[in-house]
Amino acid sequence: MDIPPPRWIRDIERLLPIRAQFVLSGNIRDSFLTPLPGGPALVPLARCLWEALARQGYGCMLIYDPADGIRVYPDESARRERAESLFDLKLGGGSHMLSLESLSKLMKTLTTTRECRAALVMDFASRIVREPDHLVETEHRFFVAAEKLALQAAAVVPKEGGLPLYNPILWLVNRPQELPSWFALDNDRIAGLVVAKPGFEERQAAAAQLAPLFEGYAAADAAAQQGFIQTFAAGAEGMSIAALSDITELASRQKLGMRDIDAAIRCYKVGSPDNPWQKDYLRARIRDALDSIEERVKGQRQAVVKTLDILKRSAMGLTGAQARSGGSRPRGVLFFAGPTGVGKTELAKTLTQLVFGDERALIRFDMSEFAEEHSAARLLGAPPGYIGFDAGGELTNAVRERPFCVLLFDEIEKAHPRILDKFLQILEDGRLTDGRGDTAYFSEAIIVFTSNLGIYGADEHGRRVQHVSPGDAYEMVEARVRGAIVDYFKYHLSRPEILNRIGDNIVVFNFVTPLVARDIFMGMLRNVRRRLLEEQGLELVLAGDVAAELLKRATQDLSNGGRGIGNQIESAFVNPLARALFALDLAGASRVRVAGLSETDKVVSLNLETA
Repeated sequence: MDIPPPRWIRDIERLLPIRAQFVLSGNIRDSFLTPLPGGPALVPLARCLWEALARQGYGCMLIYDPADGIRVYPDESARRERAESLFDLKLGGGSHMLSLESLSKLMKTLTTTRECRAALVMDFASRIVREPDHLVETEHRFFVAAEKLALQAAAVVPKEGGLPLYNPILWLVNRPQELPSWFALDNDRIAGLVVAKPGFEERQAAAAQLAPLFEGYAAADAAAQQGFIQTFAAGAEGMSIAALSDITELASRQKLGMRDIDAAIRCYKVGSPDNPWQKDYLRARIRDALDSIEERVKGQRQAVVKTLDILKRSAMGLTGAQARSGGSRPRGVLFFAGPTGVGKTELAKTLTQLVFGDERALIRFDMSEFAEEHSAARLLGAPPGYIGFDAGGELTNAVRERPFCVLLFDEIEKAHPRILDKFLQILEDGRLTDGRGDTAYFSEAIIVFTSNLGIYGADEHGRRVQHVSPGDAYEMVEARVRGAIVDYFKYHLSRPEILNRIGDNIVVFNFVTPLVARDIFMGMLRNVRRRLLEEQGLELVLAGDVAAELLKRATQDLSNGGRGIGNQIESAFVNPLARALFALDLAGASRVRVAGLSETDKVVSLNLETA
């Protein structure tokens, strides 16, 4: 297979007749598939660059870095001797430290020599100075000399003849702003080139080079080998060639063969060889989960069934199966919509416990805290160069720390639209890169959005009105809530693409009905009994008329759902109970009975009897 040089190499070859210096930024620490006499090979940037310069007739390449000083590349005795002679260097030990003043003189000599074509690579150029925009005198003088040299240098023809080409200086930096901001400004002789992450074809060619190292590859037929290469290249989307090499090394250490390439890629992304999604016990849990979930989330059969369907799809690895490639997307995406207090957050917690066996795997973000555009820096990390960019973002840090998780974004409609744009990348590509350049992968997470859209709205006078109410048929609630969600993303935000990424994963919750409210009330009452027994060793008994009165008080207004029921129980029962218990002598008591309930001046009191 004919392998062309990387794009940035082709750009350098094209610009050598007209550019004196180059600033290379981006993916400079990667490996590059380079054509060599013995066939294509994965090599570092220095080797890739040298091969290109050698094809252009260059006979010498020097590399300088602030740690080791100056050295010749390739490190061969004959080349060292020639460099020592040409540039008055002492390279007997392979490298030599230079002051900035001496380095500046070397740059001038190199760019004007006609003895041979030569190039100078300034590696770790961003580390030459401490602060690029606050230079000390010697540093400032050095960069001024380099800038002046770029403007005054001319293309040269060496003694052996050939076309006029510059003897270039190449600055290697992670980001262009790591050099003084004025250095390359309006300077046509300095070319800025971005070394990009490899595209699919480059990853495919690299995968073909690495494929023989996987167990089982040599024995596979041609079709299987080609399929493996395609899968490897597609699964490594957004990664460097060095990452493909690391995946190959991990696969070897974990004894993962050709058939396990997806597991090898996942292991590299999330840093864990153990995958809860592939455990047999998870399928058994999900298969039998309906009843146990409905014990915690009452009266939401439609929402629970649809949620379990999406979860089953995730456990079978079929998320995005209709697309050509969906392996990097999150395991599942759910949009819980409906009235407040009906179990949206509780269902997210239940899912977390079901899949990961630990509710602490639920990572919750209250999106009302991210209503301002600048708050994106807190969630996703500040852009490079801004204060705090090196700290990363709350979201990206959390996912790197716990890749197997449920991410809950509460009240998503309250987030700033610019923040919502970031979810496009998360939902489609399953990854996000913060200001530090670190990538968080969301491919093993379930993402849950919650929203109250459609329950309330504004009338023609701008007043807040309720669009659906307790007692409305579920079909009406679902239709209005779905319609409000579509209107919000399509017309209010003008971002239908976000809605398209969510797809048909909208799960609408119904209002709490009186029958369900009674079940919720009884469950909360049991919780109070259990807590009193655990904390005080007291058995709690309620007279029949007291329980009936509490039920009436707690369920008379169901607009706030189960949370409203809990609030009523707290104010009408738990608070008076605590007050009454404080007033009693509980020494030797093992049982307390609530014999009566009364209210005076809106203060509820309980009549307690001990035994």
